[in-house]
Amino acid sequence: CMNYMFPASYAWGNFSVLAVGIWAIVQRDSLDAIMMFLTGLLLTVLTDIIHISVFYPPKSNYLSDVKHFSIGMAIFSLLLKPVSCYLVYRMYRERGGE
Repeated sequence: CMNYMFPASYAWGNFSVLAVGIWAIVQRDSLDAIMMFLTGLLLTVLTDIIHISVFYPPKSNYLSDVKHFSIGMAIFSLLLKPVSCYLVYRMYRERGGE
C-alpha cells in the first residue's frame, strides 16, 4: 500500500478486513463478527494472490528499494494470513461455533 504498486482495491480489501477484525475483537460474544472476519480473511487470501500475480512486474531490476519493500511486505502479509485464519478459527470455536 505504501508505494501504489497495487491498485486501491488491495488496500481497501485489507483495511476493510482489519476493521471487521477490530469489531470481532471488541464484540466478544458475537459469532457473526468472528465469522465475517474469518470469511474476509479467506477472501483476501484469494484476492492478494491475484493482485500479487497480476501486478508483480516481470523485470524487477528497475524497481526502487521502496517498491521492493512494498512487494516484500505484501508477500509476507499473504504468508501470515493462513496462520491468522487458523487463530481466528480457534477463537470462533472457543466462542461456541460449530
